[in-house]
Amino acid sequence: MKKSWKLISMLCTLTLLVTALAACSGSNSPVATNAANATNEATNAPKDTETPSKDIPTLVWWTIGGQVPNNFSKAIDAMNAYTAEKIGVKIDIKVASWGEWDTKINTIVNTGEPFDIMFTNSGKYSKQVAMGAFADITDLVQSETPDLYKLIPEKVWDGTKIGGKYYSVPTYKDSALTQYWVYDDKYVQKYNIDINNIKTLQDLDAPLHSIKAGEGKSFYPLPMTQGEGLNGFFNNYDDLTLGFSPIGVKTDDASRTVVSVLEQPDIMADLKLLHQWYQDGIINPDAPTKTESDKGRPFFAAQAFPGAEVSWQINDAVQKYDMVQHFGPIYTTSTIQGSLNAISANSKYKNEALKYLELVNTDPKLRNMLAFGELDVDYKNVDGEKVIERTSDTWPLAAYSQATFFNLAVTKGAPEDQWDQVKKLNDAATSSSLLGFALDISNLQTEVANCQSVWDKYKYELITGASDPEKVIPKLTAELKSAGMDTIMTAAQEQINNYFK
Repeated sequence: MKKSWKLISMLCTLTLLVTALAACSGSNSPVATNAANATNEATNAPKDTETPSKDIPTLVWWTIGGQVPNNFSKAIDAMNAYTAEKIGVKIDIKVASWGEWDTKINTIVNTGEPFDIMFTNSGKYSKQVAMGAFADITDLVQSETPDLYKLIPEKVWDGTKIGGKYYSVPTYKDSALTQYWVYDDKYVQKYNIDINNIKTLQDLDAPLHSIKAGEGKSFYPLPMTQGEGLNGFFNNYDDLTLGFSPIGVKTDDASRTVVSVLEQPDIMADLKLLHQWYQDGIINPDAPTKTESDKGRPFFAAQAFPGAEVSWQINDAVQKYDMVQHFGPIYTTSTIQGSLNAISANSKYKNEALKYLELVNTDPKLRNMLAFGELDVDYKNVDGEKVIERTSDTWPLAAYSQATFFNLAVTKGAPEDQWDQVKKLNDAATSSSLLGFALDISNLQTEVANCQSVWDKYKYELITGASDPEKVIPKLTAELKSAGMDTIMTAAQEQINNYFK
């Protein structure tokens, strides 16, 4: 009898101790969780049985997006509860805004700030690989995450290769580039614009001036930001995955000749037109310094896919956008590298990071949570995980930057066969004359960095129309040559010739 009372007394003491620890540490802390587990084991398990606890790693994922809403942490907590149970991994998503992304990601890579996963693209990827920022996952992705490896077509994997190796997981989506003009339908109707016959910038001149004349001095029919200018402006030139617009090869050039893009007659003509629009008030005067676009744009250009306008309508609070294809689809190595997620070379959790990316690419529930936010707050399920309805416009993460589209729900209002249509675009795509080629810059890093610095001085004003290209381009080209552009072009031509022997 005494032994029984002693055992009860010991259990009560242990329970009080656990309660105190939980109160001090917080109910979700590892201390509280492990203590609670200890109580259960002491009560239910045999005396000589000891079950060790296992820490769940939390991966840092840097990505691009908008302003983080108040419910962001709550939405991430829901994802973490799900993934902790599924694969024993949690995520800490860090969001660099559209305007600060270039600077922020450069700083992280240059300073060695710890991370596990990072969104990147063709403008940065080859440079980051050359700097040793990303892990070689060539063997790991096949041995540890075979479902992920099988999901993505070989052509898309090959488009990520640098030096014959994989350093990232490509986002398998509209991997072939298709470019669209996007119009607010109320202006299309008001000014009777024949949107189906507008294919070039010159075709846009008359309707944009009509809108400007009708809406007044303070209205800008083609609003721009510094980071993008007019999306797709350099699409006719393959940038060799350099992410540096002044050097390229015309996508349909069978000779694969490397050229100074800014000096080409077609580019010069379009830059002159942009400058004229800027002077005429078609483009907003603060475009070279504006970092974030406003909602409700009357017109913009975008790389997109059928049904993409539905999300834009929600985000921009526009009743209806009309979207018209005017370029592509076309595969280039850069379009495949347009959305990638790489794993840090210094990550302690490379296997876990790959498993997380595999889950995002293969699990519709997690895919929707990342793309749309908190269930029943930012979106609600209409047809299981196949169709959702957006119920807020504040979720900041860019769906294109995360994982495949082909396990993502269709947003209510978009075509039910939306993702089938995207696959058809991929299947119908032509190929750049350089498809498969990626410039190796390991021996060109100084020249690339110097040229990029020169381009950064001029590009915002040039691509938004603020600068007169006839005055700026000769000066810019001279500075680029002094910075090593000719060296890059010569090396690029040699590499291309050797690659396509």
